[in-house]
Amino acid sequence: MRRSASEKLEIIHLVEQSELPVRTTLRQLGIASSTFYGWYSRFLEGGFDALQDRRPAARARWNKIPEEIRSEILELALEKTELSARELACRFTDERRYFLSESSVYRILKAHDLITSPAYVLMSAGNAFKQPTRYLPRSCYEASIQIGDDQTRSRRVAGTRGSGSRERRSAS
Repeated sequence: MRRSASEKLEIIHLVEQSELPVRTTLRQLGIASSTFYGWYSRFLEGGFDALQDRRPAARARWNKIPEEIRSEILELALEKTELSARELACRFTDERRYFLSESSVYRILKAHDLITSPAYVLMSAGNAFKQPTRYLPRSCYEASIQIGDDQTRSRRVAGTRGSGSRERRSAS
């Protein structure tokens, strides 16, 4: 649970003025000793202002594409407008010896509004299948079972699943 700077200061004063040992007081308050001593050392070094919550420093991402590489991709894309993101990634890797994936190039181009949708539809979904499968609820199928070395039994079974328009029969 986060505590405000004034609450932290109040806890520090409470622990300082308590007649009980520090550990006992902290246990009764439900505060870990490491947390308290962190607050206390910050208070001694910087006073009340040091007790304010600090935002953690932003960590650098290990795989972030540098700005100069981004600008080079944009320059190449503006020079070669006929190339797709995949082709730009390949060309950039070949020419500049710096690998960028197609998806990274696509994200860079999209962030700068350089991705356009195609003017034509490649494939559209239909309203129904052209050759739908038939479901035959009481269709029959035949199963052959090998019982021994030379005995095979064939049995016709009524099934709940359709076998399509073809019926398979095995030779007995």
